[in-house]
Amino acid sequence: MKITDAVHRVDSAGKLRGETKYIEDMHFDNLLYAKTLRSKVAKGRIIRIEYPELPKMIFIVSAEDIPVNNEVAMIEREMPIFANEQICYLGEPIALIVGEDKDAVLSYMSKIKIEYAEEEAECDLLLAAKKPDQLITERAYEKGNLSEIEFDEKFTETFETTYQEQLYMEKQGVVGTVEEDVVTVYGSLQCPYYVLNALKHAMGMDEKNLRVIQTPTGGAFGGKEEYPSLLACQVAAAAYKLKRPVRLVFDRREDIAFTTKRHPSKTVITSYIKNKKVIGMDFDMMLDAGSYLGLSDVVMQRAIFTMTGAYQFENLKIRGRTIRTNNVFTGAFRGFGAPQSMYGLELHMSHLAKRLGEDPLSFRRKHYVRQGDLTATNGRFNEEIYLDRLTDLLENMSGYHEKVSKKSSLTGYGVSVVPHGGGFTGDGEAVHIKAVVKLKKEVDGMVTILVSNVEMGQGAITTLTKIVATVLEIDMDGVQYQNPDTFFVPDSGPTVASRTTMVVGALLAKAAAKLKDRMNEPGEVMITEHFKQPDYVKWNAETNQGNAYMAYSWSVLLVRVEVDPISYEVKCTDIWGAYDVGVPIDEKLLIGQIQGGMVQGLGYAIMENMTSKDGGIEQIAFSSYPIPTTMDVPKMHADWILNPYSDGPFGAKSVGELTLVGVAPAVASAIEDAMNIVTFEIPVTPEVIERSLE
Repeated sequence: MKITDAVHRVDSAGKLRGETKYIEDMHFDNLLYAKTLRSKVAKGRIIRIEYPELPKMIFIVSAEDIPVNNEVAMIEREMPIFANEQICYLGEPIALIVGEDKDAVLSYMSKIKIEYAEEEAECDLLLAAKKPDQLITERAYEKGNLSEIEFDEKFTETFETTYQEQLYMEKQGVVGTVEEDVVTVYGSLQCPYYVLNALKHAMGMDEKNLRVIQTPTGGAFGGKEEYPSLLACQVAAAAYKLKRPVRLVFDRREDIAFTTKRHPSKTVITSYIKNKKVIGMDFDMMLDAGSYLGLSDVVMQRAIFTMTGAYQFENLKIRGRTIRTNNVFTGAFRGFGAPQSMYGLELHMSHLAKRLGEDPLSFRRKHYVRQGDLTATNGRFNEEIYLDRLTDLLENMSGYHEKVSKKSSLTGYGVSVVPHGGGFTGDGEAVHIKAVVKLKKEVDGMVTILVSNVEMGQGAITTLTKIVATVLEIDMDGVQYQNPDTFFVPDSGPTVASRTTMVVGALLAKAAAKLKDRMNEPGEVMITEHFKQPDYVKWNAETNQGNAYMAYSWSVLLVRVEVDPISYEVKCTDIWGAYDVGVPIDEKLLIGQIQGGMVQGLGYAIMENMTSKDGGIEQIAFSSYPIPTTMDVPKMHADWILNPYSDGPFGAKSVGELTLVGVAPAVASAIEDAMNIVTFEIPVTPEVIERSLE
């Protein structure tokens, strides 16, 4: 079996047959149902709460029931598990109402009265940005000397993006239990050790008395990275107080309304042009963090550290800010800041090409980075970069030049070229994550993968199993990889940042190579492998200088759209993509990632218009928040080159996020081409097109 050969997904049979048990399918004896009591104001103080007399088998779990710290331990510890006095966003959790009967819980909740001292909420990003006390974090860096360059002209544009909802198929859900002095949380989640660390802080216990078990997870896309830590602390406190299992599962409207989203953003880009080439750029980006910092600073870092994308600009001035508002707090979503920054950069590059009378792909070629060039943060591109080969591949597979020269009215073509850095930003893998993996040969010869990385629909079980089996030269049936349980698996890091295959897969490949010579030893054999940062990665977190990522994956996209002349509805008919992801571990899984990313990016580009009014999300149902259906999916054409990455398993680099990032700017460019307009916001809805025409 070659590593690139397609195999059947390890977890597909159980899911197709309906045998896989998700958190709502699992049975727990004496289970209690929990519902979240939420604030009705976006900002204010709680004056008093009037709880009616408690009926039999109805319980209240609130801040006073948190054993030690009423704080969710993320990067900072500013967000309460339950609001005790201050309210910072609409729908902030105040308590859990718990009972045996769901209807009884809902009936009791309807009688609770809360008196607030309501305060003026700050819900507008631009207005909040003008107030110094609303600034949470700010990062800046420079390259070259933008203030001393000589240029022919400068060109400034402002781009805006709004929320995007992850809309995973399975809603947020956790169960807390207490057995023999061990508090256990079962959950649909991405990061078991994030949850464990949050529980340790809240409960004041160590890992001997705390346990996190990931249950089969029906989609996440980043939405189950940090958010489950909040829910886990709530049900752990409830189970600890009541000494019975407590289940908290959101309904769909609740899930959409109150969980983390992709950050709204505003980006101002100024380009300096000399001899029809960009010699410098100034970027100023803001992200709406919502009510708490969460992961927003890390999202902002990824957004600004790759803001120059696939291009070599000698002179840069970059600033990024996270702004506090009283909107729902925002967080991780596939792409993690890059969809916002690359939308602005790529649409700006298309506008520049048109302004200078050049073909958009040819204009981009003049600026491509090469191996050995400095990155935006003055690191060094160490690996081979084949952007010209990828562009040639795209042009040939799509018939690009013939298509754009013969396009008809109301038909448009748009392009984008984007990279995506694999793994955590800067020295995050070495300093903060410090991944550990284990491989265990059982007595019967079965090999067990012990990692904390989760299967959430992306194919991690299949990919990691295949890597280990291929190194060991055994059938995949001889390798098992079960849902992570922190009692048994080491901390190999979270399932985020396109790192599972590239980083964790590489560690497992090294462990498997060591195990291979010991497979015939009697009894159990355990191999442990620790992450070691490559010597070429140098990063200064204080100055934001150095190698922001170990390696980059690349994509070049072409999109074709048709626009209805009366309704201005957009139909995307085709997307062509050329990719460099190193060596794909499984070509069928790669195609799945490409197609999924294309469709999710298409929704971000033209359909998923999510807005907030007075701090509340306005679209909280499928009827008001449309996503692409089978009727909207275009023909998707994909090809790739092989460019082995020396530190990746079998040469693999990252895939999962790259395939989404470039879609929105390419679609927006295609719409502009079809209608001869200029746009500055996504999604490009019919209303946006109409305003642009006016």
